Amino acid sequence: MNIPFQAIDWDKISPTIHEGTTGISYWQTLQFEGLRVRRVTYEPGYFANHWCEKGHIVHCLEGAFTSELATGEKILLNKGMSYIVTDGNSSHRSSSEEGTVLLIIDGDFLKPNSYP
Repeated sequence: MNIPFQAIDWDKISPTIHEGTTGISYWQTLQFEGLRVRRVTYEPGYFANHWCEKGHIVHCLEGAFTSELATGEKILLNKGMSYIVTDGNSSHRSSSEEGTVLLIIDGDFLKPNSYP
């Protein structure tokens, strides 16, 4: 992968709309070979409509959200907090009572055994 230096003005990237079980999320996405970078906004009351098994690095830029694991554990992440998980390592889904803005990075480097 070869990504040249580039400044990202997220306000110039058109969002796509993704409906949750309740609420809506907006994704502003940059896609590279083997790498996806997104700024994701959850409206207040958003609750994901699926369990995700994809690996992510997630950083909370604004607000707060809850990441629920299939084990029943719920983790509240506030502004400035992050989580990381590899592909297939845990089923998780997100929700946000007040709304949030996240920076989410995922890609091939998060596949199991991708490091020596």
